[in-house]
Amino acid sequence: MLRVLSTHLYINQRLHAGLLDKAGQWGAEAVELFAARQHFDYTSRVQVAELAAWFRTNALTAWSMHAPIYADTTMGRSGAPTLNLLHADRAGRIEAMDEIKRALETAEQIFFRNLVIHLGDKEEEWSPRTAEYAFTALEHLGAFARPLGVRLLVENLFNEPTTPEHLVEILEIGHLDQIGVCLDLGHAHITVGVSAAIDTLGGMIVQVHAHDNHGVKDEHLLPGDGAIDWPSTVAALNALAEPPAVVLELSSQLANEPAKLPERIRRAFEMIR
Repeated sequence: MLRVLSTHLYINQRLHAGLLDKAGQWGAEAVELFAARQHFDYTSRVQVAELAAWFRTNALTAWSMHAPIYADTTMGRSGAPTLNLLHADRAGRIEAMDEIKRALETAEQIFFRNLVIHLGDKEEEWSPRTAEYAFTALEHLGAFARPLGVRLLVENLFNEPTTPEHLVEILEIGHLDQIGVCLDLGHAHITVGVSAAIDTLGGMIVQVHAHDNHGVKDEHLLPGDGAIDWPSTVAALNALAEPPAVVLELSSQLANEPAKLPERIRRAFEMIR
């Protein structure tokens, strides 16, 4: 399984070449760029050009990008709402799609294979309306992403539209064969259970967000620091016809212990290979 480190670890810092260097030194073969303006400002020509130049001369690749969740520079602390592709108001859905397309456009300079997107906010309910909005958003963004060589991956969250069963329904009924799933193991552990999520989603899983928790709160701990059964999880993922890429998506609080971090990340990659 491809070993990928999400730059979410440094979400409170501006992403620069030095942080990408560390990812490679710690055992990552690729990174997932987390599109948050205070971290990776996909609207900044200067920052995009700097990172594109770095990737052109280094072995580490950009495997994926996590689509923006907020359009502000404080991850919603300014009062900005989440970017909601299932918003009840059409203007809200268009705003979310437009912001995600701004992030997607960086693939013209920094090639990445996959874009991870969220459907709905935390309290979103499943209904014919939300299903229709999901089909429309995925078709629209998929058409925009394809010429850039990018595949959309939908992530399981804590809301009803993104349960494993509903993700399967969205992709199958919508005939969205070119769209895959990013299985977030931490989210699955808190909701339906990791093994059940893998069984349901099966071959739709293109990558996983690997992090741990104790089954109550989305802690984004290192694998092994929570309650997920990692040996059985790794066995189930390796049993898939195409084992998915493993993206370590860790809490930014772990960056507060820089001396311990490299070895802990190396061990995490070994645990989930």
